[in-house]
Amino acid sequence: MARAGTRPTSRDVAQAAGVSQAAVSLVLGDKWRGRVSETTAERVREAARELGYRPNLAARNLRLGRTRTVLLVVPALTTEFFGGVYTGAARVAARHGFGVVLYPSPEGVGPARDPFASAQAALDGVIASSMAADALTAIRGDQLPLVMLDSDPRGSHGAVTVNLDIGDGARQVADHLLALGHRHFLHLAADVPSWTFEVRAQELATRVATAAGTTLRTVTAPISIEGALTATEAALTGPSGPRPTALVCDDDKLAAGAYKALRRLGLRVPDDISVTGVDDLGLATALDPELTTVRLDAETFGERGMAALLAVLEGHTPQEGDIPVELVVRGSTARARA
Repeated sequence: MARAGTRPTSRDVAQAAGVSQAAVSLVLGDKWRGRVSETTAERVREAARELGYRPNLAARNLRLGRTRTVLLVVPALTTEFFGGVYTGAARVAARHGFGVVLYPSPEGVGPARDPFASAQAALDGVIASSMAADALTAIRGDQLPLVMLDSDPRGSHGAVTVNLDIGDGARQVADHLLALGHRHFLHLAADVPSWTFEVRAQELATRVATAAGTTLRTVTAPISIEGALTATEAALTGPSGPRPTALVCDDDKLAAGAYKALRRLGLRVPDDISVTGVDDLGLATALDPELTTVRLDAETFGERGMAALLAVLEGHTPQEGDIPVELVVRGSTARARA
């Protein structure tokens, strides 16, 4: 048994459980199945708990040749969505003894400064949003085990892609508005060259076109309230055919800017024009009326991304299938006026 004041070792655990040190290593490394019995494994775990044993991760990492550190690359930290992605990823990482370094690409464009002398030496793997993919070149992150988030699975550089079912979100928005009688749509699209925004535009156009007599016009704006305000004002004051009764925004922040533009133009939400967003940020319920938006579960997104990377590192097959999304209907949408 461990002497008073000393840290218990795997040998102490082995003696307390009446097994070999090799068996302790198998059980505490979660590699015991098929090699020791369930009863023995539980005896080892109980002995470790009673002794307060904690594995020496530094020594274990040297044996494994791992740093147990993962890099999470996001476009920027200016939206709570990516904070949720980090929270979910860090939660799963912590359960497996990994740490997460967060690496934002300034304004979501171009690489941030490389924080590592050698990413390959400092990291075990990378999780990256497709909107921040350019940042990978600065750290040679694409040469490490890589999981891509929000990325086209047909052309991804990652070993695995993890996606929200964003196409279904666009279909849910279109179906909701069509059911309310809307036929003239304005799409306020994010001015970001990214797969996720391309999918939203394609699915929205396809779904709207299934109804007779519909029109769909698209304008782009930076993902900012001021950018959305300017783009919405310009779109609704120029000569451009029938005035839309529904404004579909790629992001809740774009919707907030659209609200300001509509009020300046004397238009009421939803009486004159219905508005939808994407993300379900805290901002969505701060708006008046509260925003109908597609809820994206950012924490689950981060959890799935980290779980996929850990599976890749262990040589396992990650969970398949896109993460479901949900349209949350609030006060910003109503039946189209005749």
